[in-house]
Amino acid sequence: MKGKRTYLLALAPFLLLALLFEVAPVVTVVLRSFQAEGGGGFTLAHYVSIFAKPLYRQAAVNSVVISLLSAAIGIAVAFFGAKAANGAGGRMRSFFMSVLNMCSNFAGLPLAFAFIIMLGNTGVFVLMGKRYGIGFLADFNIYSSAGLLLTYVYFQIPLAILLLLPAFDGLHKEWRETVSLLGGRGSDYWMKVGLPVLLPSFLGTFSVLFSNALSAYATAYALLQANFSLLPIRISEQFVGDIVQHKEFGSALAVVMMLLMVIAILCQNAVLGRRKGSGQ
Repeated sequence: MKGKRTYLLALAPFLLLALLFEVAPVVTVVLRSFQAEGGGGFTLAHYVSIFAKPLYRQAAVNSVVISLLSAAIGIAVAFFGAKAANGAGGRMRSFFMSVLNMCSNFAGLPLAFAFIIMLGNTGVFVLMGKRYGIGFLADFNIYSSAGLLLTYVYFQIPLAILLLLPAFDGLHKEWRETVSLLGGRGSDYWMKVGLPVLLPSFLGTFSVLFSNALSAYATAYALLQANFSLLPIRISEQFVGDIVQHKEFGSALAVVMMLLMVIAILCQNAVLGRRKGSGQ
């Protein structure tokens, strides 16, 4: 009993921080989203406006599409990256992990400016493409949805590899040897042993990547500003302004974004629950 009290006392500062900086802001945003402009009574008008107005409806669609695409591409590339890192030696793996940690933290405004320097209208690679007649480089437009997707994929891949590496470490060499002894090939091992074992980690990583892309703001704003409709950009517009701010409507947009994240997690849990129910 005394030990439990000690643990609770040790956790108290962290619980207080979580309450003040995580729970309280979320509750405030949710409650404010149901208030009329200026902090009036209860209303659902903000949510009706979000799905009725094409601007905000398109923002939700664009955010979901680019989040799904960047998460799918990121996890597909990360599979081979994590597989290679898992089979690498000590020094090579340490070097690889250092590069991954550096790349995973290189995001936001610095990442956007780096891509502008490389692939902007007068970027290094664009000028090289024009000089040497490389069409896809000369004509590439970083200030587009394709350019935005490229920057998202860049910071998704290292994060996905870091999340998948522990799962690959859990694959035992004996399993591959057993499949080989039974006459199976490498593809049989991955389809019947490796991928099923990795599936929970894949789904968990995918939901993290989806949420990471859905909430990304600085990179998208630096590249496209308000020229491409995304939920984080539309949310920021409601809270920025010297004269008029629409905090209640912005809170409703934030709640919609949080609900999309929750839906991604629920879909992940549903797939895992069905898999467990089928006994696989």
